[in-house]
Amino acid sequence: MSDKEAVSVANTGGFGRAMIDVVVYTAARLVLVVGLTAAIYYAARVIGVHDFPVVVALLFAIVIALPLGIWVLGPLRKRATASMAVADERRRNDRQRLQTRLRGESADG
Repeated sequence: MSDKEAVSVANTGGFGRAMIDVVVYTAARLVLVVGLTAAIYYAARVIGVHDFPVVVALLFAIVIALPLGIWVLGPLRKRATASMAVADERRRNDRQRLQTRLRGESADG
């Protein structure tokens, strides 16, 4: 990820942005599996296998979507990971400031 992307993610916020990015990434993976399931099922019907079970097509689609999703959905995964890192860093800093205040020390250090 470039520095510009990291700054963009950092400016957009913490947990809320991370949640949105993770939901978008998860939805994209599900869409990939559904699309592959449909493609496998209808490809089997075109070949002439009319009693091909949808469950078998789904299982093949899951196996194919695992490595394919890493390659195709890389940018979404990187954005979700970066936004989770920003949210985690913000949470860590907030916790450290709270512990400092509870010890009675100044927040500046």
